[in-house]
Amino acid sequence: MKPLHLQTFNPEPFVARRDALIRAMRARSATGASIAIIPTALELARNRDAHYDFRPDSYFYYLTGFAEPEAFLVLSVTPDAARSILFCREKNLEREIWDGYRLGPEAAVEHLCMDEAHPVSELDAQLPKLIANAQSIFAPLAHNSAFDARLSHALNATRALTRSGVNAPSVQNDVYVLLDEMRLRKDAVEQNWLREAGKISAAGHIRAMQTCQVGWRELDLEAEIRHEFMRRGAQEVAYNSIVAAGANACVLHYRAGLSELKDGDLCLIDAGAEYGYYAGDITRTFPVNGRFSQAQRALYDVVLSAQAEAISLTRAGVAFDVPHNAVVRVLTQGLLDLGILDRNTVGSVDEAIAQKAYQSYFMHRTGHWLGLDVHDCGAYSVGQQANPSDASKTLPIFRHLEAGMALTIEPGLYIRPSANVPEKFWNLGIRIEDDALVTDSGCELMTRDVPVDADEIESLMRRG
Repeated sequence: MKPLHLQTFNPEPFVARRDALIRAMRARSATGASIAIIPTALELARNRDAHYDFRPDSYFYYLTGFAEPEAFLVLSVTPDAARSILFCREKNLEREIWDGYRLGPEAAVEHLCMDEAHPVSELDAQLPKLIANAQSIFAPLAHNSAFDARLSHALNATRALTRSGVNAPSVQNDVYVLLDEMRLRKDAVEQNWLREAGKISAAGHIRAMQTCQVGWRELDLEAEIRHEFMRRGAQEVAYNSIVAAGANACVLHYRAGLSELKDGDLCLIDAGAEYGYYAGDITRTFPVNGRFSQAQRALYDVVLSAQAEAISLTRAGVAFDVPHNAVVRVLTQGLLDLGILDRNTVGSVDEAIAQKAYQSYFMHRTGHWLGLDVHDCGAYSVGQQANPSDASKTLPIFRHLEAGMALTIEPGLYIRPSANVPEKFWNLGIRIEDDALVTDSGCELMTRDVPVDADEIESLMRRG
């Protein structure tokens, strides 16, 4: 009997994405045949006889909806026809007793709406035949050494047939370049997965605020978050959770550890759930004891104001860097107003920005693409332009946002001890992050079930 998630599977969005890739391949190879080969991820050993939980490669899953290991998708395309071919594991009742259900090639044709499906053990024998006389080949180039070797072997086997009138592809393309552009714009199905991932992620953060206790360890709080994610249907965490108490919050990619949650400290949590293989990504910063100090509140409100400004500018038609530049201005002004930046040293807000004086306290971008990967694929710039202040250098031309793109909005400030900084701000790390879906008129925040306003956070923690 098929598992429940296979019984309710809808292949239509995956077929539509394969069709879109086929059209893009034809555009690149208008006068001849082409072939695409996309592998799923490798199974990785954790230690001697145990493996990490398998997760399919995001590109492969995007086109197939198939989550088993040892699988390859082949698209054989001519100007007039196209075939979708899956290579996957055969049915094996003995292995299924140990490892779980396998779909198998026969059922894959109907279930995944493939034109053909074959045992993965036949891939190496069939690839040279499938490649033969294709003008172009589309594959991940230099992403996976094992796959590179497999593809090279198939190409060489095809080239060995040239005296019998067979030609090997003369053009090799990185298929991820085409798929990156496709994955940037989320279809309706993807948008719903992202919304659900956002809701589950928000519930985990709410639980963290409600259960947080002075004297706990960071790992205790991480366990509460993970529990809530799984209880609400998440497959996994979307990435390694950051639970950073006190000075640890000034380490951008800190991992939850044994540090104690102390009275008077802030706790920064950057954690998201994965649902339908789509990522949620939320950061909240809150007081361990449930009440912000005056200095914590002042710095927090600067970051919150910066995020609000970025949100107001996130909409279709706006260049990707516009919200970031607005965040830099708000944060720099806040650093000047709080005395963290010395006006006598850095001058006005414009002068401070020109000197990048803020970078000691805000050293990352304001956001990133979001989707099947938490740092999702897709170029942020569409070219280069002359740098008006330095003719020897160029500046990126950032792409414009479009409806259907998903990204995070996450300004932050990280104040390490320094003789130039008022001591009351030392070791304060604050980041506020939400997930946004770009629309024509603005953006939809998918993660605001968990509060960001300082008063609302305190109220939630009191009710916890």
